[in-house]
Amino acid sequence: MKNQKMYEADDKMISLIRDNYGLLQSLGSFGISLGFGDKTVQETCEDNHVDTYTFLAVVNFTANGYGEFDADEKINVPTLLHYLEASHAYYLDFQLPYIRRELTESLNENDSLARLILRFYDEYAREIRLHMKYEQKTLFPYVKSLLEGHPTNDYNVETFSKHHGAADKKLRELKLLIIKYLPQDGLHNNQLTATLHDIYENEVWLRQHAEVEDHIFVPAIRRLEQTVKQSDVTKNISDMVFKGTLGQNAEALSDREKEVIVSLVQGMSNKEIADHLCISTNTVITHRRNIARKLQIHSPAGLTIYAIINGLVDISAVKI
Repeated sequence: MKNQKMYEADDKMISLIRDNYGLLQSLGSFGISLGFGDKTVQETCEDNHVDTYTFLAVVNFTANGYGEFDADEKINVPTLLHYLEASHAYYLDFQLPYIRRELTESLNENDSLARLILRFYDEYAREIRLHMKYEQKTLFPYVKSLLEGHPTNDYNVETFSKHHGAADKKLRELKLLIIKYLPQDGLHNNQLTATLHDIYENEVWLRQHAEVEDHIFVPAIRRLEQTVKQSDVTKNISDMVFKGTLGQNAEALSDREKEVIVSLVQGMSNKEIADHLCISTNTVITHRRNIARKLQIHSPAGLTIYAIINGLVDISAVKI
């Protein structure tokens, strides 16, 4: 049952664990060590070099479903990526083998149905390994390339999102098969019950893991993609201006000519520019001719690009 409490940076970390013992595994995936005493969430995160906002976003989402992340620009992608990579390592390297050992110890190896249960679990384990290995080999390297500013051109997060689904279906089936059909064995019953409890816990963990990827990670990568693509566009325009014909051997513009360019970018007519700069319309026309000759740019759109790249106007102030 969810406690419906929104945790904040100045809450004690021990309070989070006391309310939600399931967060213990999340601490490890974030790289947060135990032994934090009575420190707050923020103090503990800072001590362990973890972004506090991203940590709380995951905690509040998994504990209570809080958060709208499509427009949340505060999510720190490197922190979230580290969390997901460590979560995969935890599940593949520890949790899957651990449950397998528990099942082996709690089932009667001479029972044919028990052997089928183990085979079913092994099929599930292969499926979940493929699921997570795909993300480790494809999605996570792609995100790292985005963070480095040079993403691959043949992949995007939508490709992942369209084919991403929860991987706990077989785990639910395994749980029901054991409950409904496995013969009772007094010697192993307590151990089997404990194993079932762990399977239930793993089912919850897997669902929450998939939801964090869908509702926090994917929106964050969409925003990162947009940022990188915008940077690429700006760089390409800059290269065109400074390396192409627009920037070669161009005469220096006078301050007045720069003022005329800014006025043109703002949409003023020749007369409006003349009034604004307290010069004649003929002088404005002369300035425009000189600008075109010096820059080899004749269109308003070309002058707008030039003005943005050279810092004469801010792109946010331009109507595109």
